[in-house]
Amino acid sequence: MASSSSLTLSQAILSRSSIPRHGSASTSSSSSVSLPSFSGLKSTSSSSAIRRRGPTTTRLPIRASAAVETLEKTTETELVEKSVNAIRFLAIDAVEKANSGHPGLPMGCAPMGHILYDEVMRYNPKNPYWFNRDRFVLSAGHGCMLQYALLHLAGYDAVKEEDLTSFRQWGSKTPGHPENFETPGVEVTTGPLGQGIANAVGLALAEKHLAARYNKPDSEIVDHYTYVILGDGCQMEGISNEACSLAGHWGLGKLIAFYDDNHISIDGDTEIAFTETVDTRFEGLGWHVIWVKNGNTGYDEIRAAIKEAKAVKDKPTLIKVTTTIGFGSPNKANSYSVHGSALGAKEVEATRKNLGWPYEPFHVPEDVKNPFLQTYTPESPADATRNLSQQNLNALAKVLPEHTEERNVRFGVREHGMGAICNGIALHSPGLIPYCATFFVFTDYMRAAMRISALCEAGVIYVMTHDSIGLGEDGPTHQPIEHLASFRAMPNILMLRPADGNETAGAYKVAVLNRKRPSVLALSRQKLPQLPGTSIEGVEKGGYTISDNSSGNKPDVILIGTGSELEIAAKAADELRKEGKAVRVVSFVSWELFDEQSDEYKESVLPAAVTARVSIEAGTTFGWGKIVGGQGKAIGIDRFGASAPAGKIYKEFGITVEAVIAAAKEVS
Repeated sequence: MASSSSLTLSQAILSRSSIPRHGSASTSSSSSVSLPSFSGLKSTSSSSAIRRRGPTTTRLPIRASAAVETLEKTTETELVEKSVNAIRFLAIDAVEKANSGHPGLPMGCAPMGHILYDEVMRYNPKNPYWFNRDRFVLSAGHGCMLQYALLHLAGYDAVKEEDLTSFRQWGSKTPGHPENFETPGVEVTTGPLGQGIANAVGLALAEKHLAARYNKPDSEIVDHYTYVILGDGCQMEGISNEACSLAGHWGLGKLIAFYDDNHISIDGDTEIAFTETVDTRFEGLGWHVIWVKNGNTGYDEIRAAIKEAKAVKDKPTLIKVTTTIGFGSPNKANSYSVHGSALGAKEVEATRKNLGWPYEPFHVPEDVKNPFLQTYTPESPADATRNLSQQNLNALAKVLPEHTEERNVRFGVREHGMGAICNGIALHSPGLIPYCATFFVFTDYMRAAMRISALCEAGVIYVMTHDSIGLGEDGPTHQPIEHLASFRAMPNILMLRPADGNETAGAYKVAVLNRKRPSVLALSRQKLPQLPGTSIEGVEKGGYTISDNSSGNKPDVILIGTGSELEIAAKAADELRKEGKAVRVVSFVSWELFDEQSDEYKESVLPAAVTARVSIEAGTTFGWGKIVGGQGKAIGIDRFGASAPAGKIYKEFGITVEAVIAAAKEVS
């Protein structure tokens, strides 16, 4: 069983002036959007006036080709419907042009997306990283044309018409799933289902943490909501239950999730594989649950649900919105065929006629553009900006926290959810540095989240303990073998395996300074001695010499160790030197950092002329060939571990001083 996992949040730096976000240029901390009044974070009971809708399994009849479901429409309602259809057709046209994508979700979720961006959310398209903006996460990332259409209509410079027409093409700002580092306005990278809702939990947790630390009775600086749209696929993934369980436990009242209840998955109707009562499950997880029965045209229902959700302060809210996937398509709505492929030219034309949309592809009528632009014209809040600066200075003045409970949370045994929640925290603001901890072997449970960390440039610090057969009696289920190699193969991640106190400090320094790539620290269970020659500075180079009795950069043999095996290399070197050998011992803490050094530095540590090399690591030898070369030897473990005292396992697997000495003599 994995140990309980915890996370520490760093001092939050509210200003963006010192740290750019995801490759963007540094921007002023001054915001051009008014800070709203704060509604409070403390747990309160829901108003008695709020009617709580109980769970239900009743399924409404769905009209596949319905375009209008109201008998009378005001001018305002007509404009809303026109705006909603603009969103639908931007998605339809982009997918059609690319001949690739998922039009069904945007067509069904356009009403809730429009109301969120046009009427509810606070943001500034001219400053996408305004600190107190509301966050929006599309957990069902395959429906990303919904988000791109909304960003385009809201006036984000990152998503112009040419970006929509280049959807899913090389170099575009509109990739096939949302990527925060590609598209300003996208908060987190989603795609693997369930990751987004867990990220949203992290974003909401970060908001609650910052509000608790920095808000004052007369200065409420942090006050924003996190909104997320998730689908049936997200609900099926285990990570969503892990994360939503924690959200309910933590009482994240500013997290509002819209569940796109369209009863269709990639396999067909959800009746074939997903029949649970989601309402009841979420109530059991501690969420407030609301059901919007008409998500297709029930605009007032959606508005009322959001109002009710925001009135509930002590728990997150799930708004189940029953929609029709592919709404408006006469022949494909309410079927899995509209989930993941273009409608086709004939069906696009039929949908245009059905929804009364006479415009050319990608055209946005002027009366649709104007409401968005007027709604989000920023105001200048001098007082709020001054308060923000004041809070930033106060934050910098306080090096240590007043209350540890504000910086640590318990995840229980929920590795996958933990990793994704930490991604959300890391991406909330650059002053938050989350770390999380568990056994190294259980990165298998959270690997998808860790991969997303690397992809979306979230600088999470993964503290992974019990990193080898040194774990001993717990046996092979708990002993990582292939894990070091697997993370070394992953792009944009730092794999660090320190050997002692100096190197552990160096590893943390590296991890904290690398804000655009996650770090994995593999730490031992067993106690390790402080070794002569190790240093913090050496760790920053990835690999460095800790001892050497050779001259002229020409040792007889180079022994290369990591983590707990560096001690074995050092002891073997001592014995070989007694026999007159010139031996260099290299600590190879991080392959990635070493690869980034200059050729001159790498030559000074591992001279090409010295082919007599031996590596020692209590894990797979896979990959070590590029370090030791064809004439060197890699000592490691290419099988699963065993249950026995650690010393016995090391001996049986040949990871000993004697084995290193024999290998050194063999190669030299």
